[in-house]
Amino acid sequence: MKELFGQQPQPFYLYTLENDALLLQVTDYGARCVALIDKRSGIDLLRGFDTGEQYVADRSHQGAVIGRVGNRIRNARFVLNGRTYQLPANEHGVTCLHSGRGLDQRFYAGTEGKDQVTFSYLSPDGEEGYPGSLQVTVTYTLKDNLVLLQVSGTADQDTLFGITCHNYWNLDDSTSILSHQVRIPAETYAPNDALCISLPALQTVAGTPFDFRNFHALGERIDAEDPQIQAVGGYDHHFPIPGSGLREFVCCKGEKLSLTMASDLPGMHLYTANNLQMTGRHGQQDGPHSAVCFEPEYFPNAINEPAVQPKPILRAHTRAVTTILWQVDAL
Repeated sequence: MKELFGQQPQPFYLYTLENDALLLQVTDYGARCVALIDKRSGIDLLRGFDTGEQYVADRSHQGAVIGRVGNRIRNARFVLNGRTYQLPANEHGVTCLHSGRGLDQRFYAGTEGKDQVTFSYLSPDGEEGYPGSLQVTVTYTLKDNLVLLQVSGTADQDTLFGITCHNYWNLDDSTSILSHQVRIPAETYAPNDALCISLPALQTVAGTPFDFRNFHALGERIDAEDPQIQAVGGYDHHFPIPGSGLREFVCCKGEKLSLTMASDLPGMHLYTANNLQMTGRHGQQDGPHSAVCFEPEYFPNAINEPAVQPKPILRAHTRAVTTILWQVDAL
């Protein structure tokens, strides 16, 4: 089902997919997830807004597909094929975060299919400083208790392509995620520098607040006397996920529901919405730790770190496909 969602700065639409287990709503503005409702409990697992115009005004990336490259790029520049490219320095006037006015702030063309919606957008050469015209296709598919997100890209020049998805999850539809139990199969994590850019010298999670190899409540160690935790007021860190291909990245449990996320990307960013301040649905005030983001991604700033592999480089006239899967189960 397709319906008008907003009209400023141009008309855009809300698409609804529904089966016996889940109701998914997505919009062609930023190819964003607007709602994911578990029909058994009535719980909407996503934070968000009532109107399309609120999404246009949003700068917290609610439910968005992020690109061309997710996370931070040091000094808002990179070198590709011997040429330096300058990006928007939209964080602290120094760092490029989530590609500036990236794919999350663009209007896509939407096409409805059986149990799926596909969004398409052509990012022109030079948009936000990136080389090459990039054709992006985002497909959401609903099947049983699963949502499958596939994002593909092709370009006419070598460019960067390393997307993520920025859903804000709250499995209890409550004001806090501190009681959510989380398991992440990561042996190491990346500490941050003073600009919150991940450093390539990985640290073991053993004996630290970053050890989620067994279930821990997000609030259990979120105030730990650890300089990495204290610097950002919670978690805002990259976890390399062992293995390759589509594999489990995280399992999160609320009071009634569990969310399992899988992806084929190299790692995941855990962000406990430490800086969130917004008026969400029905006037609800969503503040710090009212949601959690599990962002599958390449290693942040990988293009500028010689020792980090793989790099989010998309070669001309080839196709890259990223897969993210969410499974919702009753407890």
